Amino acid sequence: MKRSVLCVLLAAVLLEPFLLRGRTEKEPVFTLDECIDTALKQNPLILSSLQQYQASLARVNQAKAFEQPSIDWDSDLQPSIFNFKDSGEHYIGLSQSFQFPGKRQLKGKIASKESQELMTEIDLLRLDITFRVKQAFYSLLLAQEMQKYAQQNLDLARDFLQKAELKFDAGDVARVEVLRARVESAKAANQLRVAGNEVKLAKATLNFLLARKKYEPIAVEGDLKRPPLELELDPLREMALSFRPEMKRINFSLERERLQKKQATMSYLPDFTLGVNRHHIDGEGSFWDVTLSFPIPLFFWQPKKGEIAEAEANIRSLQKEAEHIVNVISLEVEEAYMNAVTTENQIQLFEKDILRQAEEVYNMFLFSYQEGEIGGIELIEARRTLIEARRSYAGALFNYKAALATLERSIGQTLEGE
Repeated sequence: MKRSVLCVLLAAVLLEPFLLRGRTEKEPVFTLDECIDTALKQNPLILSSLQQYQASLARVNQAKAFEQPSIDWDSDLQPSIFNFKDSGEHYIGLSQSFQFPGKRQLKGKIASKESQELMTEIDLLRLDITFRVKQAFYSLLLAQEMQKYAQQNLDLARDFLQKAELKFDAGDVARVEVLRARVESAKAANQLRVAGNEVKLAKATLNFLLARKKYEPIAVEGDLKRPPLELELDPLREMALSFRPEMKRINFSLERERLQKKQATMSYLPDFTLGVNRHHIDGEGSFWDVTLSFPIPLFFWQPKKGEIAEAEANIRSLQKEAEHIVNVISLEVEEAYMNAVTTENQIQLFEKDILRQAEEVYNMFLFSYQEGEIGGIELIEARRTLIEARRSYAGALFNYKAALATLERSIGQTLEGE
């Protein structure tokens, strides 16, 4: 008995590699929200941008920092160089430079606006990555639908081949009918292989966006079908102008340049240095010295022609850029809206008429072929029409999803119900 148990255990150990080799790695299943969340957390560009944002926050503290004080020491009336001991006069003290009140806080505000600008760039990157993930997710769903229809096409082609062979054996059709059916079956099999490759490519694209290995197993859970949304152009345009990161960035840039102009104007107000020294004169004693120094804005025209002029030019440039961005955003929203409405109408047309009619025609031709009323060419064309209608319907569903994703990107927000 013990020998039998040992033999079983030994066989299990020896066969384990072969048994494991036959197993397939389980594909993790992702919903659309999980894909977006994974991409936003793991995308290297976002992680890099977040570190740059942390660096910008550190620059805010740098801008508001006080200058370091200085220790001043002087030795005069030395009998020989470096003879500090016998110098006739020396003093030691402390000095501190101060910016004119308000300048330091203003520098901090400017650095803060720069940090906010960088955050809008990160928001724009997140918006773009979310859009690309949705496109890749819907593309994978479409590829899987196309693979399903390619399999249906192959099943119908094989069914046609089987019926043609039965008719040929019964002497009802010529051999060319069987050859035609075999060609159609081979073409359908090749289309199924192509559809399988499209699925693999779509998975690799999605994996790339999720910062995963290209051919790592992945599956998605979702459906291209969805109820239509109530869309109105004017509210969508208003949302875009309120939420788009580009609009926020240009507003922060304008605020920063206005602060830069104010800082340039404040350059007329002098900074100053305050020093306190303990002054010793040999034979006379020790005394206290207090020094105060500040620059005189003698060349008063320099800021007007330099920093102030630069800030004013930048403000005018940003104002024109803001006008351009408003026009671009409005055009993007209108184009995405029209595409969404058009594809929604196409879906309704497919669901009400085209799909039903294509299935009715195919079933009618199939019955006629079985009864010997028509030849194989007519049935082949009817099958192609049916499969093409289903493929086009899937394409319309994908286009509607893609149009909504584009519309969401154009307004900078997720649509209610999406």
